[in-house]
Amino acid sequence: MPSQSLKGMNVEALMSLRDQVDKRLVELCSELEKQLAAMGAKSKASGKSLKGKKVPPKYRSPDGETWAGRGQRPKWLVAAMKKGKKIESFLIKGR
Repeated sequence: MPSQSLKGMNVEALMSLRDQVDKRLVELCSELEKQLAAMGAKSKASGKSLKGKKVPPKYRSPDGETWAGRGQRPKWLVAAMKKGKKIESFLIKGR
């Protein structure tokens, strides 16, 4: 494929180039999916994502507030730890 200077192209030529690139990417994607299927791998679209999955709480405050242990520590836990408490003291029993 010959190299082209993008600065010298007008809008219509750029849009045409974008369409060609999109078409080629779709072709390559379908080829890769066929190769993965031949190898026995599952497609990304059919796989399960863990994003947004709810997890049970791991820590509980004396007031009943909970935290699953993911993401930023809640204010109640940070304040208690500044007072000298250990994070292990807030673990929910049986987990």
